[in-house]
Amino acid sequence: MPDNTIMDQYWRLPPISRTLATWMFVSSIGLYFGFIPSQWLGYQAGLILRFPPQIWRLATGFLITGPQLGMLFDTYFFYKAASDMETGHPRMRRKEDFIWYLVCVCTFIAVIDYFVAIMPFFALTRGLIVALTYTATQQQQGLQTNYMFVPMPAPLLPYAMILISLILGGVQDVFLGIYGIIAAHLFEFLSRIYPQIGGGPNLLKTPKFMTRLVKAVEGRLQTVSSSGVTGGGDYASGSTTSAETGPLPDAWKTRGAGRRLG
Repeated sequence: MPDNTIMDQYWRLPPISRTLATWMFVSSIGLYFGFIPSQWLGYQAGLILRFPPQIWRLATGFLITGPQLGMLFDTYFFYKAASDMETGHPRMRRKEDFIWYLVCVCTFIAVIDYFVAIMPFFALTRGLIVALTYTATQQQQGLQTNYMFVPMPAPLLPYAMILISLILGGVQDVFLGIYGIIAAHLFEFLSRIYPQIGGGPNLLKTPKFMTRLVKAVEGRLQTVSSSGVTGGGDYASGSTTSAETGPLPDAWKTRGAGRRLG
């Protein structure tokens, strides 16, 4: 009898995106329903920089959704953008490449927030969501997408998200979206544009220690695993049997005229 339970389907999802989205949803429920004290996980630069540093906030501060419906929508958009990057982006074919991208972009957003310091943010999640979307859609020149039932060129999607944030979420989400676009463009410039056009080195090349770390974790997980979940091995080996060919979901993809923006 084939395995087709909800948990079987869950374990077949891209592992990094699956794990982060699950943490985001569960921890946000705990925070907003009072099971977890908010001061434990929220992003606070002062607590990160003091001694001893509460460095876990550099991770948890990017994995807290907005309240109410934000718990659903933020989790969905984060997972969608992250999983599309993890399985469909041509420069994120290895797990360590995607993890290094997340580390770099989150660091850029945190540094921008520290020096700009326009207003305090409890979480930087929406900046990360916009950054993921920006990087994904840079590979979709000439494709069309629909956002909030409005057709548009795919590269305009992150800007549309910021506009909707201004209408629905307020000024804080707009600034976070801008931080996300700046961070993602900085990563794109240092890792692709500067090496290809400027002839310089890739300044954000995935370090070797990240590869060793990922392999060590994968080896440990394989050792302690006691059950073989069908379909999960493809993601564990860094490949996928999915028919996806790009970072946008199939429902969003329609071929446009192919005119380049800008």
